[in-house]
Amino acid sequence: MLNDIRPEQVLFLDVETVPQFPEYTDVPDQKKKFWDHKASFLMKSEHDSPASLYERAGIYSEFGKIVCISSAFIKPADGKREIFVKSFFGHNETDLLSSFYDVLCKLESSGSRWYLCAHNGKEFDFPYISRRMLVNGIPVPGILDPRGKWQKEIQLLDTMELWKFGDYKNFVSLDLLADIFGIPSPKDDMDGSQVYGVYYRDKNLQRIMEYCQKDVITLAQVFLKFKGEKLLDEAQMRMV
Repeated sequence: MLNDIRPEQVLFLDVETVPQFPEYTDVPDQKKKFWDHKASFLMKSEHDSPASLYERAGIYSEFGKIVCISSAFIKPADGKREIFVKSFFGHNETDLLSSFYDVLCKLESSGSRWYLCAHNGKEFDFPYISRRMLVNGIPVPGILDPRGKWQKEIQLLDTMELWKFGDYKNFVSLDLLADIFGIPSPKDDMDGSQVYGVYYRDKNLQRIMEYCQKDVITLAQVFLKFKGEKLLDEAQMRMV
């Protein structure tokens, strides 16, 4: 399948999420009841509690929200390639997702067959975006929705799945793949575990966006390696 897909047909994306409320004490009572039930399955020691585990709420689409989607696409330029990176970020999730929805609709109406690619995307990024779109009253574009489609019709690519080669027990991070392939690490400033603190305590959404952009560039570079193609250098990167 991968042999038939050109990098120029792929929109690469990465998502950053946080809990919907700054602290456990801010969660409305009705929602708190549901989080308490969820947290009961996450507790591993007597020191764990719904409050202490609340920082992890952002990874669950029922309790979290998206604060940044970084996207990237590759196109030819003067005999070489350039990668264009655009981020959709902000405190208003509805506005953010509406803007990203418009992009996906343009891809669908372009007349070309496009694919979406993320690392661990089939387990996290793609369903998370889809669920949050529904929560915000935004229809899920067909390119993002695999339900009812034959395998060959699905336009979702997952670099973690591609790396498995059919192995169901192997989890590998994007950072590890970058290291294996000699690609600069996207975790040179922060990692995913710090997003909650950077958003709610430091109030530094710009830093989260820049981190997300590094991840999506790394994702595209890993995809090029999967294709056996040359990596892009910094001079070929464009922020839009």
